[in-house]
Amino acid sequence: MKSKDAVRALSALAQESRLEVFRLLVRRGSTGLAAGELSEALGLPPATLSFHLKELTYAGLLTSRRESRSIIYSADYAHMQKLMAFLLENCCADNGGKC
Repeated sequence: MKSKDAVRALSALAQESRLEVFRLLVRRGSTGLAAGELSEALGLPPATLSFHLKELTYAGLLTSRRESRSIIYSADYAHMQKLMAFLLENCCADNGGKC
């Protein structure tokens, strides 16, 4: 992962509502949730939620798929793992790799 991609993802998560959306979708697993269900669960107005979903998707943290008339959002676990690997890449490097 490039630094600019990590900054984009971390910037998207550095907002309380977006962090809540992401954490809920991580808990939900690959089945995800429809936008309406997310709005209801978090008490966010649809227009506000739409903005946050766009930001998280742009940052690579969410995927979406259409099911009938609903758009289902899910956490992008592969991207999340890349971000975690990037953050831990040099973990304890100055301490001989011993944490």
